[in-house]
Amino acid sequence: MTIPESVKDLTSRKEALHKYLDIDSLQAAIAEEEQRTEAADFWNDPKEAKKVMLSIKSKKTWTSAYQTVSNSCDDMQVMFEFFNSGDASEEEMLQQIADTTKLVEELEFKNMLRNDSDRLDAVLSINAGAGGVEAQDWAEMLMRMYIRYAERHNYKVVISNSLDGEGAGIKSVTMQIEGEFAYGYLKSETGVHRLVRVSPFNAQGKRMTSFTSVSVTPLVDDTIEVVVDNSRLSWDTFRSGGAGGQNVNKVESGVRLRYQYKDPYTGEEEEILIENTETRDQPKNKENALRLLRSQLYDREMKHRMEEQAKIKAGQKKIEWGSQIRSYVMDDRRVKDHRTGYQTGDVTGVMDGKIDEFIKAYLMEFGAEN
Repeated sequence: MTIPESVKDLTSRKEALHKYLDIDSLQAAIAEEEQRTEAADFWNDPKEAKKVMLSIKSKKTWTSAYQTVSNSCDDMQVMFEFFNSGDASEEEMLQQIADTTKLVEELEFKNMLRNDSDRLDAVLSINAGAGGVEAQDWAEMLMRMYIRYAERHNYKVVISNSLDGEGAGIKSVTMQIEGEFAYGYLKSETGVHRLVRVSPFNAQGKRMTSFTSVSVTPLVDDTIEVVVDNSRLSWDTFRSGGAGGQNVNKVESGVRLRYQYKDPYTGEEEEILIENTETRDQPKNKENALRLLRSQLYDREMKHRMEEQAKIKAGQKKIEWGSQIRSYVMDDRRVKDHRTGYQTGDVTGVMDGKIDEFIKAYLMEFGAEN
């Protein structure tokens, strides 16, 4: 694409984003909500006030990002005039086009995260499959991968609960990943992850296959209504394990929540079990466990709605949550996503948290369905 064609294309895409994001309506809504915050009685209802403040923040996420794109496009137009008059070099012009292209693509990509839940923090759980120490080691490798991904995106990671493996690795872990659009990006990771490698735990040096499941749910906040039937709740307490000092070992600060869940659509019943050892404060652990329960209940409702939409969209490809999604073949230097077909030979980079291209491929293909 020539320089004039690139400038025209990026300007057109900026205008399309203005339309798709409905920037004018967003700005009008922000102005109206900000006016509400100036009322003397605004904070009389803290819960409602928090909803309004969160709504303003959410809308400004889009208007601010669009403004950045718009400013870059304006700079590109100025640079183009300088380029045509001979006051700017081709190298400078191409750099400006590259910078603007990156901003436009990022906003086009983020535009696929328009569900209410996409903006929320994420609860990511990893459970080692059958296979003993090999599967446990794989689970720990995945945990590190997601922690490194979070670090790369300046997300905060809080480990809510973990269970060490026997000999090496972990049997399970639940992490809260907090940051802008954490759930929107990480929801693509739900499913079974398959590892193929020459096992360091096998004396014969055999090639082994391990499976570990990953589940990602949105971490609901106080602005989302989720009904918890207290009559179906029960609690156990226990001593937290690990080398955390005398208090961890002697005080029953760990909590175990049991919730007798009844599916409102099928009538089926099951027990939801949540453990939390995040802090040494039992009341705070109870609060965190309830929050995780609300997240699960919210996620179940969202999945039901997605399934209903999928039935209507008969011609579209169905996404099977919980199925095998990705293979990591170490000796072939290959990681492949079976849903999108995207693959890379940078195994080391992937295990160091570079999974953005997998997430992008998933959202590009399935984002509109969700």
